[in-house]
Amino acid sequence: MASRLLQPSRCVRPSGNALRHAMANVRGVASPPQTPCQTQRAQTLPVRMSYPRGLPPVCSDRYSAVTCRAVSTEVMAETTETAAPEWKANIDFKAIRENFEAVQKNADNRKAAADVAKVVDLYNQYLELKYQSDELRQERNQAAAKMKGKMDADVRAALVAEGKALKEKGAALDEKLSALENALQIEGQKVPNKTHPDVPIGGEENANLRSEVGQQRKFDFPVQDHLALGEKLKLLNFEDGAAVAGNKFYYLQNAGALLELALVNWTMNKVVAKGYTPYMTPDLVRATVLEKCGFQPRMANTQVYSVEGMDLCLAGTAEIPLGGLYMDKVIDEADLPIRMAAFGHCFRTEAGAAGSASKGLYRVHQFSKVETFVISTPEQSDALHEELISMEEQLFAELGLHFKVLDMPSHDLGAPAYRKFDIECWMPGMERYGEISSASNCTDYQARRLNIRYRPKGTEKDKKGKVKKAPLQFTHTLNATACAVPRMIIAILENFQQEDGSVIVPEVLRPYLGGMEKIEPPAQK
Repeated sequence: MASRLLQPSRCVRPSGNALRHAMANVRGVASPPQTPCQTQRAQTLPVRMSYPRGLPPVCSDRYSAVTCRAVSTEVMAETTETAAPEWKANIDFKAIRENFEAVQKNADNRKAAADVAKVVDLYNQYLELKYQSDELRQERNQAAAKMKGKMDADVRAALVAEGKALKEKGAALDEKLSALENALQIEGQKVPNKTHPDVPIGGEENANLRSEVGQQRKFDFPVQDHLALGEKLKLLNFEDGAAVAGNKFYYLQNAGALLELALVNWTMNKVVAKGYTPYMTPDLVRATVLEKCGFQPRMANTQVYSVEGMDLCLAGTAEIPLGGLYMDKVIDEADLPIRMAAFGHCFRTEAGAAGSASKGLYRVHQFSKVETFVISTPEQSDALHEELISMEEQLFAELGLHFKVLDMPSHDLGAPAYRKFDIECWMPGMERYGEISSASNCTDYQARRLNIRYRPKGTEKDKKGKVKKAPLQFTHTLNATACAVPRMIIAILENFQQEDGSVIVPEVLRPYLGGMEKIEPPAQK
């Protein structure tokens, strides 16, 4: 779409028919275009040349005003049937317009389906119509002012007719303005977050190794995977899980059920001791809250389960209800950062997942997880990101696991993350490293959508020297997985298995398992 919207700047005169057709679509909206091929200035103004100071150019200096303007009428026509979005994000369209080439490059680096040129064109049209709407409103006010006092009947009738015409014109303009705003939101919401300059560009193979903890264990007996161990120790039951709920559902039983509870309680105690407020969150959330957090419940291959006939979805992570907890709220800067930790059930369709890499507990439709979520000022977020990944490293090191910490590349960031660190643990039964955790700094991406703001400390002076409160700012949000239970069970079973088929319990979990030191098959009754 970008290539159709904006062509490289060339001084090309459109045909008379093409120009008349383009202007017919915006008749009554914009003034006639200036003569094509006038001086190509560093910044080409839009067709309407009577803008007040500060109103933006339609195109960057690389593009022709005539080409842009002719194409923008096509976009205008497309917006007339655009459905209104269910919510609106506080997107900085001005920054996108001023840096649109860099924004498009960033979107391309992240494989995001964003058409930044279209966003810029829609934004300029919106500003143009907004300016005309404001002018028309002034005309209506002036016409209304003329109606005051005594006057001849024919003069009053003329003024009434003028007011009616202005009202009708304003209604038509407002309708076009609303349609443009809807289209602008829909396209603007496709633009991903910025990317940290140290993030590697490309796919998973380009991830940078930050650190490595421990070493791969050397076995002197044949290694079993977690499925074989779980079945022999009677910890896992996928067969009955599939009969009751479908494939990729399961039962944890005996020591398997106790191991989940031990992992959750140990993890929650550890993070609460570090100042995180504990929560138990709803499993169902509104679809709009999911979208504001950067998830896509309405896509064809969505990972989200939706409740038919209701605006509710099953949460894929406690990050979503924790973020929604502060939606549309203003926080005092003195109260930041806000550290939260939640135990929640996670539901994912895992659309497209198949093969040995996703077998057993590694990729399932429902699982339990302890998630941490932080709300901060922009100045705090980088340090808090380091705090989160350090806390995860400490947790997994205490369990005695061998793992790598990776700085994930641009293709793996999704829409919200500015930077993301993944932890991959060695899983000897699966003969590979598998992701067990991630920590993401989403900067203000989620906050602009959830409308989470804070009041900075202190005051400032306006142009007249009057002291007032500092304006509200958007917070930053961060999230990290403290314990994804199924992946942790895989890591424990496969790394601490013994030749006789038993599994040694990590020492830190034993107090949460009644002192159990080894997982063995349950005694026969």
